[in-house]
Amino acid sequence: MSHLRNPLERARGLGSSKSGLPHWRAQRVSALFLLLLIPWLLWSLLQLAGTGHAEAAKFLAGPLNASLLILLLASTLHHTLLGLQVVIEDYIHHHGLALLLLVGLRLITAAALIAAVVHIMKLVLGS
Repeated sequence: MSHLRNPLERARGLGSSKSGLPHWRAQRVSALFLLLLIPWLLWSLLQLAGTGHAEAAKFLAGPLNASLLILLLASTLHHTLLGLQVVIEDYIHHHGLALLLLVGLRLITAAALIAAVVHIMKLVLGS
C-alpha cells in the first residue's frame, strides 16, 4: 500500500531537515583557519630549513609558535574528522558499522590531538 502514498508523503522525514547546517559551517570555519595557518606553517618550515633539532625545538617552544601549531593541529584534525564523518555517513550503509567507525574516528582524532598538545607543551615547558 505504500505505493499509493503521494511523493511528498513518502519523502517526509527522509531529507536533511536542516540538520547539516552546523556541520557545514564547522567545516568552513576549520577550512578558514587552515587557510590562515598553513602560510605560517610554510614560513616556519622555510625558517627552520637547514637548522638542527635544538633550533627547531627552541622555535617551537615560543608561546606564539606553540599556540599557532596547536591551533593548526586542532583545525586539521577537526577538519579531517568532519570530512571523514561525511564519507562514513554517505558510503557505509550498515548502521552498526557506521556507528563503530564514527566512534573510532572520534577516539583516534582526540587521542592524536591530546598526544600532540602534550608533546608541544613538553617543548614549551622544557621537560
